[in-house]
Amino acid sequence: MLKLVPDHWKIILRQNFTQWKKLADFLELDPSIQQEIFKRPSFPLNLPKRLAEKIKKNTLDDPILKQFLPTLAEQKQLTGFTLDPVGDTQFTKAPKLLHKYNGRALIVCTSACVMNCRFCFRQNFDYEVQEKGFQKELEIIAADETLQEIILSGGDPLSLSDTVLVHLLDALSHIKHVKRVRFHTRFPIGIPERIDDAFLNLFENRPFITWFVLHTNHPNELDDHIFHHLHLLQRKGVILLTQSVLLKGVNDCPKVLCELFNQLVNRGIIPYYLHQLDRVQGGAHFEVSEERGKELIQEIAKSLPGYAVPKYVREIAGEPNKTPLF
Repeated sequence: MLKLVPDHWKIILRQNFTQWKKLADFLELDPSIQQEIFKRPSFPLNLPKRLAEKIKKNTLDDPILKQFLPTLAEQKQLTGFTLDPVGDTQFTKAPKLLHKYNGRALIVCTSACVMNCRFCFRQNFDYEVQEKGFQKELEIIAADETLQEIILSGGDPLSLSDTVLVHLLDALSHIKHVKRVRFHTRFPIGIPERIDDAFLNLFENRPFITWFVLHTNHPNELDDHIFHHLHLLQRKGVILLTQSVLLKGVNDCPKVLCELFNQLVNRGIIPYYLHQLDRVQGGAHFEVSEERGKELIQEIAKSLPGYAVPKYVREIAGEPNKTPLF
């Protein structure tokens, strides 16, 4: 079991790169390369140092850097790319509650993330930041007995303090029809130390099954230290899945996808979804065609067992479920 200073992860979080010049200097980017950086994006740069340490020096052609560095490509305005590509606003039932699908609802826990992915579909979301708790959301959940699963997302729910999380999980524990709680998180990829003793204790004696869906897109993001912390969750009975986004120049290659999914299943983590890009404004340069996506699924299926091949899906606003593409 880990022995860390309480909230040690918050100290690490303060080391994130949030200014392009400091990141450019750290990566030793030549002035000519720096000209490609979008200096004042509305969606700010935010990259954990431990991920930056994995990036190749003096190039923009790195699969981790491409996901996080604002570039001039974001300024291109293309038809079909919108501020709310998945229609979150039309499914808002309370300031922090989305109800899209039967049997489950999503609490938008926080606007804070451990990292800002440039393709984030919720980068323009109007987060409620005035209300500190989740009283309205919990009242709606308690009144709707069809809701068996509650998804904690954001932002990233692991950005919340343990104190806030314990109050939220305690409240959900008292709602008898809630059978599953699902965390959607990228935090362990950037700061795995977030999964410390205090955090692990949050899952003791819960009446519901806890699921974690970890967002990871490239095998270079992963390492033994991350898997060690994820294993501590598994020892608590937490079920681990992953979701990935198909990204041009990052993972649109069967070799890369096979390596990613092999690494995961070798640690008992099941690839859940491979998402077609949500067409958020500024993200067009990441888009891979659906035809290419289907080809990739066919290719990796030749090399991987069925449980290691994620479902290839697109989210279409208003549809009752994710739309399978293969």
